Amino acid sequence: MSAIDLKFCTVNRITLLATITLLVFAATLACLWAPINITLFPSFNSFPSPQETSFQDDLEVALKGAAMRNKTLIISILNKAYMEENGMLDLFLRSFREGDGTDFLTRHLLLVAVDEEAFQHCRRLKHPHCFRFVGNETDLSGEVVYMSVGFIDMMWKRTQFLGEVLRRGYNFIFTDMDVVWLRNPFAKLQGNGEDMLLSCDKYNGRADDESNSLNTGFYFVAANNKTVALFDEWYAARNKSRGMKEQDVLSSLKNGGIFKRLGMRVRFLDTLYFSGFCEDSRDLRQVSTVHANCCRTAKAKLADLRAVLETWKAFHGYKMSGWPKHRVCSASWKTS
Repeated sequence: MSAIDLKFCTVNRITLLATITLLVFAATLACLWAPINITLFPSFNSFPSPQETSFQDDLEVALKGAAMRNKTLIISILNKAYMEENGMLDLFLRSFREGDGTDFLTRHLLLVAVDEEAFQHCRRLKHPHCFRFVGNETDLSGEVVYMSVGFIDMMWKRTQFLGEVLRRGYNFIFTDMDVVWLRNPFAKLQGNGEDMLLSCDKYNGRADDESNSLNTGFYFVAANNKTVALFDEWYAARNKSRGMKEQDVLSSLKNGGIFKRLGMRVRFLDTLYFSGFCEDSRDLRQVSTVHANCCRTAKAKLADLRAVLETWKAFHGYKMSGWPKHRVCSASWKTS
């Protein structure tokens, strides 16, 4: 080999080594700079997704902004009645700030306002993801008392909205604002490819038993053709279910075998981890969320949820002998 050939080979080796070094360095930086929270969430990429939208309207921008890389986000509904100072919204967001490993989750929380004042309030709070849901036929800005006309209308409006989220290919956790988040729940939500995870008013100890009493105040749905079909049938059933809230209609569809007919895999969430006032968690060291279900008014929910969060914060769940009694919620049923 000539001196020129030797020099050429040496230059090539140096260039190759430099290129490999740069590639390794770039890959390392990419790993270090990737959002760390993404690894905490289960992957739902194995699900066949519905047709994704090819345009960027306001909803698509909001969903894309709040979603993680696997197109999963958290959604809650906000109206004017919840935005008062030290009200339900403040307590809800406070639970994210003070819970174990929950603060960063607000980056993936989309607040859907059903009235303009609530939307502007969300923006004034500088919450990263606010969306104004328009097209309401009923004024939903005031307090919607349990089973009132406004309450039922709001429940159906949110079902319609969430169905649209699924059609756009986004997985979501829906959480009512009367749910406090005490610990990051995603480890407990990690499953075996279920299409839907439903919280319960009462849990019978069997996660796959459809006789569990479901609650739509906290649930997860994976976006696929089966769940889109479920939400379409669910929303359409409102026309034959006058005076019924969407939760009762879904329960009726469940009892009629809709999950099996659509080929869905559904898991019911243990109240040990996802508890509520209907059935308190049995182990305060395990609980992730507490829902003010079995309660009639927003004022009562707020009082008893505040007591839950204050007690949990004081004892951090480890030295507590039990939950505070939900006395205000119990009394709310006695009022006219």
